[in-house]
Amino acid sequence: MQSKEWSPTAESARRSRAEPPESADVVVVGAGLGGLTAAAFLARTGQRVVVLDGHYVAGGCATQFARKSADGKRFHFDIGLHYVGDCGERGMIPRLLRGVGAEVEFRPLDPEGFDTLIFPDFRFRVPADLDLFRQRLLALFPKEKRGIDKYLRFLRELDRVARRHDESGGRPTIGLAIDALLRGRAVLRNRRRTIAALLDGCTRDPKLRAVLLGQHGDYGLPPDQVAAVLHGGLANHYFHGAYYPVGGGQVIADRLAAVIEAHGGSIHLRRPVERILVEQGRVVGVRTEPYPRVAHEIRAPIVLSNADLKKTALELVGPEHLPSEWAERVRGFRMAAALFITFLGVEDDLAARGMGAANYWQFDDYDISSFYRGVADGRVRPAGCYVTSATMKDPATPHHAPPGVQNVEVMTVVPGEGPAWGVSDDPRKWHYRFTEVYQERKAAVEEDMVARFDRLFPGAASRIVFRESATPVTHVRYTRASGGTSYGIAATPDQFLDQRPGYRGPLPGLWLCGASTRAGHGIVGAMMSGYLAACSVGRSLGRPLARV
Repeated sequence: MQSKEWSPTAESARRSRAEPPESADVVVVGAGLGGLTAAAFLARTGQRVVVLDGHYVAGGCATQFARKSADGKRFHFDIGLHYVGDCGERGMIPRLLRGVGAEVEFRPLDPEGFDTLIFPDFRFRVPADLDLFRQRLLALFPKEKRGIDKYLRFLRELDRVARRHDESGGRPTIGLAIDALLRGRAVLRNRRRTIAALLDGCTRDPKLRAVLLGQHGDYGLPPDQVAAVLHGGLANHYFHGAYYPVGGGQVIADRLAAVIEAHGGSIHLRRPVERILVEQGRVVGVRTEPYPRVAHEIRAPIVLSNADLKKTALELVGPEHLPSEWAERVRGFRMAAALFITFLGVEDDLAARGMGAANYWQFDDYDISSFYRGVADGRVRPAGCYVTSATMKDPATPHHAPPGVQNVEVMTVVPGEGPAWGVSDDPRKWHYRFTEVYQERKAAVEEDMVARFDRLFPGAASRIVFRESATPVTHVRYTRASGGTSYGIAATPDQFLDQRPGYRGPLPGLWLCGASTRAGHGIVGAMMSGYLAACSVGRSLGRPLARV
């Protein structure tokens, strides 16, 4: 249990004041979970690691922030970590944390229904068990047995291939290829297909398709765009159990940061990188933006960027230093959709209104593509919402909310580009927050989120004692993410698996990790990318990392 005095910014002042050194073995750009994971593994091998980030707290999308209501009630809200999968003893996230000597406790969500999908005329509870999932699907759609089993066969084959890939240390092997050919033919057939194309061969029932696609908000793409392998891998991730870290998402970042500093590394906040330095065709270090008035140069033979991929290539390195084909490819990458989040403090017994240790996905109809029509045409037009509560998932931690008050987050998919929000200038200048168009659009979506929350849990809106919202423009301000998305480049078939950048960059001395690299997006994807990037760096130095 965390102390009531716990704060996500407990180390912020110290890390913001600390002067960066003039040289290092490795500079990590960006203190998101990918960068922190990589830095922790490399620091433990004896490398002098320096981590730089423009935010005032380490953790990227896994941070939390504090707020007080008008009557002095204190809340802590999660930015991007709302649940994670497969966190049992042999789950990937616990293994990565143990690999650097960090421990985080994970509390399971309701295994009988960690996700509740709410449609106009029925609800479906997604259990953390594939066999039970099948039973519930057959009970609701008895005429669709053949299609259901065909879809589930794909999931099972994909899970087996993924486990074998994990056992190989994330590297292709002959055994893995043979196993895929013999026992993963459905995976191979659908490797370059969308989930919509896969489902076309399983069912035409719109309600069944809506259930199977119900977790689409976890990757921010419509079914006719998202890779079937990504969708299936995400579903399997949670069939191995859905969890929430005790204390909230910030705890993972804090434990990784502590490992880095315990092994001689340093973390410097409010230190955005202005340029990755390139001399004679190789990376030699970085230069920070002037802070408070003077820029700092840090020389290092290795720079590992966990920053946004497009920003890394086109702004920090610069296309003039990159192979033209590589720079053009990065320019052409399409981004996933963005999210709008409304943070609520609710002085109420939400359990009595039906809320549990689960997530609630509400849909206006069965056409999942309708969620993304506004994204495609740049109009802010919610078609549903996602509701979750840290206090319901982690009731023993006092810092989420005061006694008797619940911490609630309500989210929806929205366009992420500034013009959709009436913002044409650089969001880092902050004055956009006071423009009339931005305020109107933000307020309209917030009202929509509160109304949807109240329809799901009638009467709860009247008990709200705190409310605040964040748009994709807010996300750009703090993380500088292209398109305002936390999901990186869109996981379409032509931008997934080996179609994404690997961990070794196009220049000597440059490495990459994060949501847009080969491990994929999300908490486990980001952390895995950091580990695999660190493995690649270690091999280049003749210091291979141990397998996790």
